Amino acid sequence: MYFAGLDIGTTMVKAVVFDLDGNPVNEAHREYDLMYPKPGWRELDSDLVWRRTKEVLTTIGGWDGSKEIKGLSVSVQGEAVAPISRDGKALHNSIVTFDNRTIPQTEWWAKELGKETIYSITGQPLHPMTTLSKIMWIRDNLPRIFEKTWKFLCYEDIFFHWLGLEPVIDHSLASRTMAFDVVKKEWSHTMLDAAELDPDLLPDARPSGEIVGELDSKAAKELGLPRGIALVTGGHDQPCSALGGGIVRPRIAVDSTGTVECVTPAMDRPLLTKTMLESNFPCYCHVKRGMYVTLAFHFGAGSVLKWYRDNLAQDEVRRAREEGVSPYKLLDREAAKGPVNVYLLPHFVGTGTPYLDPRSKGALLGLTTSTTKAEIYKAIIDGITYETRMNLDRLKKCGVDVEELRAIGGGATSSIWPQIKADILEKKIVRLAVAEAGCLGASILAGTAVGQYRDVDKGVESAVKRVDEFRPDPKAVELYREHFKTYKGIYEAVKHLSWQ
Repeated sequence: MYFAGLDIGTTMVKAVVFDLDGNPVNEAHREYDLMYPKPGWRELDSDLVWRRTKEVLTTIGGWDGSKEIKGLSVSVQGEAVAPISRDGKALHNSIVTFDNRTIPQTEWWAKELGKETIYSITGQPLHPMTTLSKIMWIRDNLPRIFEKTWKFLCYEDIFFHWLGLEPVIDHSLASRTMAFDVVKKEWSHTMLDAAELDPDLLPDARPSGEIVGELDSKAAKELGLPRGIALVTGGHDQPCSALGGGIVRPRIAVDSTGTVECVTPAMDRPLLTKTMLESNFPCYCHVKRGMYVTLAFHFGAGSVLKWYRDNLAQDEVRRAREEGVSPYKLLDREAAKGPVNVYLLPHFVGTGTPYLDPRSKGALLGLTTSTTKAEIYKAIIDGITYETRMNLDRLKKCGVDVEELRAIGGGATSSIWPQIKADILEKKIVRLAVAEAGCLGASILAGTAVGQYRDVDKGVESAVKRVDEFRPDPKAVELYREHFKTYKGIYEAVKHLSWQ
């Protein structure tokens, strides 16, 4: 018996099939490109995303063991939204998370309700990324499209709609819209009334891990999957990854390093405090019912490494191709050792927490005529990790103390990064057997929904396995502490240049 987890991300869709012990037995992935129609705008063609999603599901469907798949759930990117017509067609590209066109709507919200009221209801710090502001932008700037829209859907609800079901969004993803009351766990009349939006424009919201239908014969035939697979509500990718990393109690967190780096701890209750808001930490529903999560994140992680690879590492890419290895494996091998006197501010698409400054830009400081590429690459890894350290320090001040980090995502596969993180963050870093924790978390939800796990805790106990751990090296810790003191002052020193 198997369960499938689907992860619809910002640049890639992945499907992984797991057995009950959390072992991946089959997987497939496809990439797609973001579009940049104007500076600061970032969109996805949702029709293209569906074609790529069908391709990965068809690949899974062609596997001999696919007849034993009993459930499917989904982990998805947050905030991205598309207007859908009544006949199921996308009327516009989906506007993705780190699109900044909604700064005017964000400023309007600050005056209309104020960030304190908004946070007390939705658990979301005021920021242009929110789905609700994107919907308002479409209404205000594309009125003809707005008039034709039946529903505004995020990628979980779009997925169920693609499969012929009524669109359903789970509580964790609904929480990311800034239209959801995270305490009452329902669409907020206060927010929607203020925005002058009809709640019927949004899908039904239900808890994670709930069966919403079955794969019918038409979809099953198209995808090559067995008819009757249970389709189960999943969640926002970060809490799904937290579940796949075993985060079902406080004081541990998952550290997901992909395009974005995000630390996700879990809490037993909503923490909607002034300190949390001042730090711009969200507080919203976990995919484990009754729990909440917060996110300490920044946008400049894998995206900055990709920028370096594509623009400054052509020779390494060529040599890696000749050796048949990943370019990052080669770059890791040749990276400078220890902390370097070059500093990288990874704000290439603005900042995440604690600043939430969409205008901030990246910066590379400390260059001399003797600076090497190996030092610049190491400065990128260090800068990304210093940014995470700032967030962990701020979380502790909010009362969310993290003792252990579970490393997942592409960064977890690096030969050098987990130890660097242990030394800079001064935390134990645990590497897990399954790096695709979002897919694993979704499969645990599917397995629990059909009764193969007693609850998600039992699913985690069965499916989440530790591989190795990295502890801080005392000598390295002292060296990195001194460099971190310098790093902490960089944003304040250069931000005025970014805003011009």
